[in-house]
Amino acid sequence: MKLFIDSANLDEIKSAVHSGLIDGVTTNPSLVAKETGDFKKILKEICEMVEGPVSAEVTALETEEMLRQAEILSGISKHIVIKVPLTQAGLKACRVLTDKKIPVNVTLCFSSNQALLAAKAGATYISPFIGRLDDQGQVGMNLIEEIVEIYQNYGFSTQILAASIRHPEHVLRAALAGADVATIPAKVFQSLFHHPMTDLGLEKFLKDWQNTNFKI
Repeated sequence: MKLFIDSANLDEIKSAVHSGLIDGVTTNPSLVAKETGDFKKILKEICEMVEGPVSAEVTALETEEMLRQAEILSGISKHIVIKVPLTQAGLKACRVLTDKKIPVNVTLCFSSNQALLAAKAGATYISPFIGRLDDQGQVGMNLIEEIVEIYQNYGFSTQILAASIRHPEHVLRAALAGADVATIPAKVFQSLFHHPMTDLGLEKFLKDWQNTNFKI
């Protein structure tokens, strides 16, 4: 499974990318709103850091304006993936962009029927929001499992990008379910490295080594 960082913060992204484990980045208007500076310059800097897809979201509601914004955003870098909402207008834009060989991430997916429509519209990625479904008392991971089955049934090439991930268990369950990508906050990414047994084991190994006269 590929790992993307869900952030528009340059320091967070730089730190994660230096791990050598990050395959891409997703941004959205809420994440960008937390940052200062010019939006397009931020995207350009992210693309220069990441040798992989960088999702940049349109903010329009009508298809034609989405396409106009998409043209501007896709001109920033070859790494840009245009992010559109899962609305009828968004899927119309998705089809046009896909026909132009411009990659598209269809976001705000909350049902398997929506995911089916996005795949038929030629989406490069579909972003089911599992954490937000959990917040509503549903089991968000069930949505990932359903989409995996549907896409396998019909051979859709759209990649399933598990989004709205809140904790390491979401990452694990998305991987077990067969999601192609998980996009995760920097804090969750850092937590994937840690386990108390690893820390205790390392502490014991080093203590035992210090009691010897061996050198490397």
